[in-house]
Amino acid sequence: MLSEKLQQALNDQITAELWSANLYLSMSFHMEKEGFTGFANWLKKQSQEEVGHAYEIASYIMQRGGIAKVDKIDVVPTGWGSPLEVFKHVYEHECHVSHLIDGLIEIAHAEKDNATQNFLWGFVKEQVEEESTVQGIVDRLQKAGESAIFYVDAQLGARE
Repeated sequence: MLSEKLQQALNDQITAELWSANLYLSMSFHMEKEGFTGFANWLKKQSQEEVGHAYEIASYIMQRGGIAKVDKIDVVPTGWGSPLEVFKHVYEHECHVSHLIDGLIEIAHAEKDNATQNFLWGFVKEQVEEESTVQGIVDRLQKAGESAIFYVDAQLGARE
């Protein structure tokens, strides 16, 4: 059984994951409008992944006898800049999500909830991968410069 504090924190994370999904969808729409279909595809896939995280957390809450909830999801920004600026924002956001997951683990530890800590370690591992992947995209965009931006766009468009 989850403590009330931990259940609320996990429900807050569901809302954060859905906000992240909307953020990446907003970025995807912007990239599509700007003619970068590969970046748009990558961001759309990222949006879908975040929805999957919300489902996963909700399932976990219910497996532990809790009640999963979706709270109000705030509006996301709609104005973005160049692909480099967008992916710098993605990197900053992924670092923020890592911080949120770390906070959840701290709560689970304080509540002596080993099962939830174990569940959350999968998200910690994934966040390391996410930060690394996005930092790699930022690095490629910085090195490629404007002349090779469509090459990087095409590479990211291959994400399934």
